[in-house]
Amino acid sequence: MISIGILGGTGYTGKKLIQFCSNHPFVKDFEVYANTTANENLSTLFPDIEGLVEDKKVLSAKEVSFDHDLYFLTLPHGEALNFVPALISKGKKVIDLGGDYRLDFEELYMQWYHLEHSSSYLLKSKVYGLADFSETEYSDAQLIANPGCYPTAVLLALLPLVKNFGEEIISISCSAYSGTSGAGKSPKTEMLLSEMDGNVKAYSVNTHRHEPEILQTLYKNGFHSPFAFTTHLLPVAVGIYATSFIHFKNNIDEASLVKFYKEAYGESPFVRIRNTPPELKWVINSNFCDINISVKEKKVVITSAIDNLVKGAAGQAIQNMNKLYGWDESLGILQKEVKHAALS
Repeated sequence: MISIGILGGTGYTGKKLIQFCSNHPFVKDFEVYANTTANENLSTLFPDIEGLVEDKKVLSAKEVSFDHDLYFLTLPHGEALNFVPALISKGKKVIDLGGDYRLDFEELYMQWYHLEHSSSYLLKSKVYGLADFSETEYSDAQLIANPGCYPTAVLLALLPLVKNFGEEIISISCSAYSGTSGAGKSPKTEMLLSEMDGNVKAYSVNTHRHEPEILQTLYKNGFHSPFAFTTHLLPVAVGIYATSFIHFKNNIDEASLVKFYKEAYGESPFVRIRNTPPELKWVINSNFCDINISVKEKKVVITSAIDNLVKGAAGQAIQNMNKLYGWDESLGILQKEVKHAALS
């Protein structure tokens, strides 16, 4: 049984973490820390989950206790740098859901986040926690960088392909769409219902911070061809939908490729290979990533869909926690029973 601290736990992602931790058989207790909402009760901040989780007062992030075993951080860019080094130095395990430790090089972090990285020595030792990728290694891990929502949807769709057919790929282009909750809970005029209802727009074209995160992992797995990535906002609150267009040098067989994907994710309880392109409503409020593969001669189109707050954030973080401790990775997410798990 472990104790958990959730830093920045009163936003959309924090709420999901609270619900998952409350439902997890190996979480004995948790505390929530925040800045502007410190001293508020969870029942006041989240009336809809009153009675479903233990009501408690939000503690100040300025007075974080070092008594917990593991810490989830859901903080704005740059703020995790104020907490992670101290937590690591005290031997704590950390899962950071922000972008501060996802990239491998401080130069890339400065280029894309426009911030100085004050603990760049941790970038090499962190684990990039793409939980459904079979080669993610958790042994001796202390710091896990939880992948972003777009990278999760895009990488799960592309990694089996680039890892085994990288030399055959001419180029990849990805068009991805997000619900407005991906921008967080802070009020922004352009996210108002009156602005987004009936509207779709591209944003951060050629400048989205998730692009180097995606490329970093693709490069490590054998992809070195041209890549384009464009993000859009949808008039929905939740969800990520990604369509990737892959051009090959030679014809490829669809049935063989689909079979290959099913084998690649055969051990994952959260990746579903669909016979038709997925729909957002199939994955909302779940930790699933639904993927469809369509082939026409030398062109492959892969569509993928996730819930950005669950699979793209809190759900994958819990999955990473389970794998970090050697528990069944679906504990607290799909089911509460102890299955193939040992107490730590």
